[in-house]
Amino acid sequence: MTSPADQIPEATIARLPGYLRVLSALDAEGVTRVSSTELADAAGVQSALLRRDLSHFGSYGTRGVGYEVPVLVREIGEHVGSGIKWPVVVIGVGNLGRALARNESMLGRDFRLAALVDSNPAVVGTTVAGIRVVSDGELEDSIHRTHARIAIVATPASAAQEVCNRVFEAGVTSILNFAPTTIVAPAGATVRTVDLSQELHILAFHEARRTAEQAGSATTQSAQEYQP
Repeated sequence: MTSPADQIPEATIARLPGYLRVLSALDAEGVTRVSSTELADAAGVQSALLRRDLSHFGSYGTRGVGYEVPVLVREIGEHVGSGIKWPVVVIGVGNLGRALARNESMLGRDFRLAALVDSNPAVVGTTVAGIRVVSDGELEDSIHRTHARIAIVATPASAAQEVCNRVFEAGVTSILNFAPTTIVAPAGATVRTVDLSQELHILAFHEARRTAEQAGSATTQSAQEYQP
């Protein structure tokens, strides 16, 4: 029996698209069954974590037999809104916004670029990915006209909160935020922030640790080799 959404950990929800991507590829290849170990390895997680994640949605696996691939594709797909073609509005059509709009693999089969909005007069009226960019004064109208339920915000940090406030007031309750700032959202709304600088600093942290460990290992080895 499916658990209420508010009882499912955010970390589990974040891993579901990865599971679905692997399962969809297996399904396309005609694979009908997969073990938890095989699926976990392909998704880059531990098998115990995978089984715990899937247990939130029901008992789909059979010990010694594995999971039925088509069943999991259908069940996980329903939970992540697969197959609905969600209309998406992109706000901020600078270099990043244009790249996101043109990235068909990011939108995939479940999302449709519905509108592009920008405040720069030099950008308004241009066409990106087959969509004409409209001014920020037409933001609310664009949301209502396209029935967009998801917004991607790629504005400068200074403008992001105000833009998000307008988006919330227009009825959108899900935002993917690329602006390097924290967005305050009303109750019932969901904001996922992708901070590229933060992600790079996390990678730099791990690289710095590896470099230090390698340097320490080399120093230790040199000291061991030197035997006066």
